[in-house]
Order: sequence, then structure tokens, then C-alpha cells
Amino acid sequence: MTPAINPAPPEHLPFFITAPGDADILMIIAALTLIGAVLFAGVFFLYLHSLPERMAHRSQKLQLEIVGVLCLLALFTHVHLFWVAALLLAFIDLPDFGTPLNRIARASEAVAGLPPPPAPGDRADLSSAHASGTGHVPRAIGEGEHA
Repeated sequence: MTPAINPAPPEHLPFFITAPGDADILMIIAALTLIGAVLFAGVFFLYLHSLPERMAHRSQKLQLEIVGVLCLLALFTHVHLFWVAALLLAFIDLPDFGTPLNRIARASEAVAGLPPPPAPGDRADLSSAHASGTGHVPRAIGEGEHA
């Protein structure tokens, strides 16, 4: 038994008005639009929060790490002051104080006649430094003492 068509509506209905029991096209379009908008907003939000970190990528390592931590704090706590601080820190080029201070220290050691320190990755042979008399080798407690 087919239900009779109501004589009140016009014969040409819009595409989104469906018969009872059929798929609701407008609801499907609205759901897909909502899912797309939420995904787009999430990607844009993450892109915006990583902006200071990408800007600070040309800076020093310490500055990059501080900006990265501030961006993560802003992302997880929703405190926008962290993000603004990270953005401002990314804009500022911090001067490199370490290199001139290290050069001054090395020059002072050379003037004083001290041997240059070993490179950070190199392990100095302690026995050769002790035998040549150029380096101080700390002894372990009890070493060299006779009971």
C-alpha cells in the first residue's frame, strides 16, 4: 500500500526534502561539512601554535628549545600569554655571549701557559697527561697510599 501524496505541498520540491524512509541528503551534507570544518580548524590551530617555533628555527639552540617549550605550554594549557611570549622571543635575535667568552678564556689560558682543554668529544688519556707532567690527574681515595 503506497501512501497518498499530500495535496498541500507543490509538486516540485527541493532536492533535500525526501520521502519518509529515504536518506536525508541535507543531513549527510551538513555532517560532512561539519567534519571537514572541525578537521580544518584543528589543523589551522596546530599550524598557528607552531608558528613561533618555525620562526625560531634559524636561532640558537637554546632559544629554539625555550620557544618550543612555550609553544607546548600554550597548546596544552590554553594560556595565550605563553604563545605571545614565544612569538616575541622568536622575533628577537639573542646575542651569542658564549663564543666570545670561550675565546677569552682560551686566550687567558694560553697567556698563563696552561695546556688547552680537550675537545668536548675527546677523552684525554689520563696516564699520558700524568707522565708528561702537563696535566693534573686526580687520584682515587686510597690510591698511592700504603698501609
